[in-house]
Amino acid sequence: MAKKYDVIIVGCGPAGIFASLELSHAGIDVLLLDKGREIEARVCPIQGGSESCLFCSPCHLVSGFGGAGAFSDGKLTLSTEVGGPLKELIGFDEAKSLIDYVDSVYLKFGAPHEVYGTGEKVAELERRAILSGLKLIPVKLRHLGTEHCRWALQAMQKHLSPKIDIKLRTAAKSIIAEDGTVKAIEANNGERLNCTYLILAPGREGSEWLTNEAKQLKLNLNCNPIDVGVRVEVPSVIMEELTSVLYESKLEFYSRSFDDRVRTFCMCPGGEVIMESTGGSDPVITVNGIGYTKHKTYNTNFAILVSTTFTEPFHEPIAYGKYLARVANILSGGILVQRLGDLMEGRRSTKARLQRSLVEPSLKAATPGDLSFALPFRYLKGIVEMLQNMDKLVPGVAAAHTLLYGTEVKFYSSQLQLTPCLETEISNMFAAGDGAGVSRGLVQASASGVVVAREILKRLDKNLS
Repeated sequence: MAKKYDVIIVGCGPAGIFASLELSHAGIDVLLLDKGREIEARVCPIQGGSESCLFCSPCHLVSGFGGAGAFSDGKLTLSTEVGGPLKELIGFDEAKSLIDYVDSVYLKFGAPHEVYGTGEKVAELERRAILSGLKLIPVKLRHLGTEHCRWALQAMQKHLSPKIDIKLRTAAKSIIAEDGTVKAIEANNGERLNCTYLILAPGREGSEWLTNEAKQLKLNLNCNPIDVGVRVEVPSVIMEELTSVLYESKLEFYSRSFDDRVRTFCMCPGGEVIMESTGGSDPVITVNGIGYTKHKTYNTNFAILVSTTFTEPFHEPIAYGKYLARVANILSGGILVQRLGDLMEGRRSTKARLQRSLVEPSLKAATPGDLSFALPFRYLKGIVEMLQNMDKLVPGVAAAHTLLYGTEVKFYSSQLQLTPCLETEISNMFAAGDGAGVSRGLVQASASGVVVAREILKRLDKNLS
């Protein structure tokens, strides 16, 4: 007879890991499941010298122990204001308490103690942002860097391994529920994994799978906004005044032409632009950024994303985002790169023009081209307007030699109907993390895992007493 776990967790990203850390001391049977590999086996061929994406299945950058966060810049945003809607789901006070707790756990596992985003200079930057037509959201931030992020995750895995079962290179295929209560997960190898409680934390890479499973189970879904844009790369000296104080600048702007919300995201001082394959069984190549604490480049990169909320009958934000990414893939074989000056002049970038640029592309595999063939005018207009306003705050960011890489798309699952403890309409089945539409970053994803784990522990204690 197949073993029955007390708790099965789908996804080894921050939500799944932090749920596991909470549950690992309770003396219960827990299984942590992920389709990706061990951290040390997650090696991207591009970073190893390959000239093009090999479409590894699954992509080593977004799947495996640590989730996509294992290869991120490792930014811990210590605020309820950015990083997800957790405070709306569980309340401000509880969200703030959980963020502080999550921060303490990261420190325990090796996160550095330095915190950005504090001091008198922050208020001055806020004032200057307003004068530039931008809103600066100041947040306390702890920067791990890609290498420290991996070290912390390896320490977490070492801590968890003796206490719970960790099954990697195994994907969840389907959710099994009977009479409104979760019963099991069927793995891609056909194995049925029985459980009393199920935590769904598949990350952005698993958001499409989760949406499809929710539809099969006839759960109510709300369509999340879609974030589409480009990754910008400039010389580090241009952004240094902001990054030395804030590390990451959370800037918001509403486009003059369409009144769309436009924002900066995932700023990587001294970082590198990377490509990643995402989208499950039907992958596309998108662009992202990473940064290290010691190994620095001469560039800083960040995303500019345009958030769009569509009206009925539209209900396929993931399909739409993949479609836009695929257009860039068709045009370039992967990722397009274009100088801002070329975009403004209505011409494509070429290798010769890039060689004359003041910014040397950190992503050597990107193909020079024209982003106007890949992104709708509405998105490009918002991105250009954002850069023009940013140039008032940070002179030089909208220079002709600034590089734009496309396409960057953030895939979020359609929002499931959840209780304050993040339980779905299926009894004993919970959802957490970015892939469930509950968070937008490492800290709130981690906190959502803690919320779910503590609720399960309460129920187990009640049932045992």
